[in-house]
Amino acid sequence: MNDDKVNDEQRSYDEAHALSLADPDRFWGDAARDLHWIKPWDRVLDTSETPHGKWFVGGELNTCYNALDRHVENGHGEQTALIYDSPVTGNTVRRLAYRELRDLTARFAGALINAGVGKGDRVIIYMPMIPETVIAMLACARIGAIHSVVFGGFAANELAVRIDDARPDVIVTASCGIEVNRVIPYLPLLDEAIELAAHKPSTVIVAQRDQHLAELRAERDLDFHQALSAVDPAPCVPLQATDPLYILYTSGTTGLPKGVVRDNGGHAVALNWTMSKIYGVEAGDVYWAASDVGWVVGHSYIVYGPLLKGCTTILYEGKPVGTPDAGAFWRVIADHAVKVMFTAPTAFRAIKKEDPEAQLLAGYDLSRFETLFLAGERTDPDTLRWAEEKLRVPVIDHWWQTETGWSIAANHHGYGFLPVKPGSPTKPAPGWDLQVLNDHSQPMAPGEVGALCARLPMPPGSLLTLWNAHERFSESYMAEFPGFYKTADAGFIDADGYVFVMSRTDDIINVAGHRLSTGGMEEVLASHPDVAECAVIGVADALKGQLPVGFLVLKAGVDRSDEDIVAECVQLVRERIGPVAAFKQAAVVPRLPKTRSGKILRGTMQKIADQEDYRMPATIDDPAILNEIDEALQGLGLSSARR
Repeated sequence: MNDDKVNDEQRSYDEAHALSLADPDRFWGDAARDLHWIKPWDRVLDTSETPHGKWFVGGELNTCYNALDRHVENGHGEQTALIYDSPVTGNTVRRLAYRELRDLTARFAGALINAGVGKGDRVIIYMPMIPETVIAMLACARIGAIHSVVFGGFAANELAVRIDDARPDVIVTASCGIEVNRVIPYLPLLDEAIELAAHKPSTVIVAQRDQHLAELRAERDLDFHQALSAVDPAPCVPLQATDPLYILYTSGTTGLPKGVVRDNGGHAVALNWTMSKIYGVEAGDVYWAASDVGWVVGHSYIVYGPLLKGCTTILYEGKPVGTPDAGAFWRVIADHAVKVMFTAPTAFRAIKKEDPEAQLLAGYDLSRFETLFLAGERTDPDTLRWAEEKLRVPVIDHWWQTETGWSIAANHHGYGFLPVKPGSPTKPAPGWDLQVLNDHSQPMAPGEVGALCARLPMPPGSLLTLWNAHERFSESYMAEFPGFYKTADAGFIDADGYVFVMSRTDDIINVAGHRLSTGGMEEVLASHPDVAECAVIGVADALKGQLPVGFLVLKAGVDRSDEDIVAECVQLVRERIGPVAAFKQAAVVPRLPKTRSGKILRGTMQKIADQEDYRMPATIDDPAILNEIDEALQGLGLSSARR
């Protein structure tokens, strides 16, 4: 890239970012005109009641109409909207055109109405990666119901907590999920969750799958396909731009999940804008986010973003390796002429581990493939270089969160890619006034590590609040740094304005792109009858980014074997949180390192595990304890720290 082109692209990005901060009404008002509005907004941005802002106040639209009906009415009804590709069910491939997806969605919306669901009611969707999941989400959006998708890998206890918080009268599920070598019946998990929950949903709608037919309860359960075939299609309901679209639960530092609430208007405007400006796709292009609809990536970039833009989106029920091999991603890209792919770095680390020379690439035509985007965790330079070398396309890291719904920092295709700096997601996206602050909320110099925070208001598409917990929302995100949104990530911004995200500032760990709370795991471990005290830390892992490791202090007088107790604790976490936690290692220790005030020194323990230099904490009550932690980690095949 010559210097003149770099300068042109730099000015294009700089001008867009500056305009978004100086005149957000103009910037986002222009972006909003790409969508269909039933009633124009009175104000683009309103900060009179909330410092983080409300977007498109007074405007009315319908997200489902913009994602489906609009394209059909504009003559694109026969274009493929969704490709379902499922190697775990024998290489099943199903294509749904925009017209077919609209009609199925409208009928299922009618089934929800028939089950008593209306505007503002919550519907929990506990589903695998099948077309019925997307239909259920869009059907909720069509009638103004608020969906809450719960990842199928979560255990009954976690599902029960979400049922009690969202209080749905209807739950939509499937008869089973399918892993590489096993079928997981969902209804027993759901039945257990309902038994544990104080709130009892009245109706469960079940999508039966050939791999396992569930036994339905006549007084409660409905068959998904029978339900939608027996009703009239429902029209789209006009909704305020500020009305909630969905609740998505993310891990909280207390172990209790936080229900992130997303609106209709700002969400639709932001995601539609990102499809061209960040990802470089337009209507008709094939876009693939290799994630799960249970996570925010699935909401934003399997379902809503691509369909709002008029793209073809791919719903992939498989793995990067093992379905059948490390060439699975290349097969999907080639079979469906994928232009842009978005996945987590851990997927590419898994592929690299199985096929380090990418020999399986040779069998596939990737000539239509243009760009790979990575997010969900920090993209390490080795993975970035490997992907660039093997794919010979731009590999773009970008950084965002469940709370933000789209990128905080990214390299923008629509403004011309800037030079890549390994380890950096490039620069803040338009709308994000990102700062690095110290503990006194003062800005830090370029290159200095501090708390990454965004000056309020936040751009459209960001969370409105936490469900039934607005005070917790303010305390969690706004209180520590007044006037800013706290990302809870630490990092720095260099002299060129590039952002570097280094670590979490709380106890959330990132396992294969999934944000999980160590506090939640500690709560489970502490429930074991032999455990007096415990701590969980995230240890760096070359494949999954981080893995949780537990430390157990046993109650006095316990005379059972450490191995038996550890095995029981591992199983307990698996049952209560689910296999997604990847909790497999724990050690029994005589005590935990603490400050004199009683705070457990998890950060120091993590540095020991990751073989990083650390300073002896000035407030530690007994430095010898750190040697005991080091020995325990060595016993697990981890550590010896450098001091």
